[in-house]
Amino acid sequence: MHPPGPPYRHADRRPHHHHRRHAGAAHGDRHQAEDLRWRPVAKPLIIRASYRSPENNRAVGGATRSKRMDGAIFDIAIANHDPEAFEAAAREVGFLGFGFYTPSGFIRVDLGPARPWGERFPVRATAFAAGTRPAREVLAESHTMKGGGAAGVATLGVAGVEVAQSVLDETQTTILPLVPYLDTLRWVFIAVALGGIAVTIYARLDDWRRGQR
Repeated sequence: MHPPGPPYRHADRRPHHHHRRHAGAAHGDRHQAEDLRWRPVAKPLIIRASYRSPENNRAVGGATRSKRMDGAIFDIAIANHDPEAFEAAAREVGFLGFGFYTPSGFIRVDLGPARPWGERFPVRATAFAAGTRPAREVLAESHTMKGGGAAGVATLGVAGVEVAQSVLDETQTTILPLVPYLDTLRWVFIAVALGGIAVTIYARLDDWRRGQR
């Protein structure tokens, strides 16, 4: 939908991928969409799909009596709306049919008959859908976590090897041949610990250079 300005026109709600012949659209439907835009919702409506010309409807294999040819169906993206508040507002202006397409991120509304379908959107902590975290934050956190975690695990591993070696030294000749291998394993753990510490230091310095910490 367009921002406040010239009077609302039917073409204002046309998605770019739809055909341009809109003369047959139902005027009552578009007015209810406009009412939904300005009064209860008071936010931009991102209409993913609505009117289809008969030619376009045939081309995409739509139902022969599809209400889209009357402009009576609106697929509205819900990323910038609270789903529950949007549904209540749409009912207030007269929409009766509600289809919930949660994986695709939109609600389909029409003028009837009254019925719901699909699984409703989960309750959100905020009106807007959660955004994707910046890759920089994820990578920095991952460096720190993985580096610190590797150092911690490796340090515990070294201590565990020391204890195990001490125990094995006391078990006489039956398992004495394993002791040299444990000595090698201890050095492997030490190398992993040093590598983890190096990664942690690098991540902290990188954050400091970028003003993160």
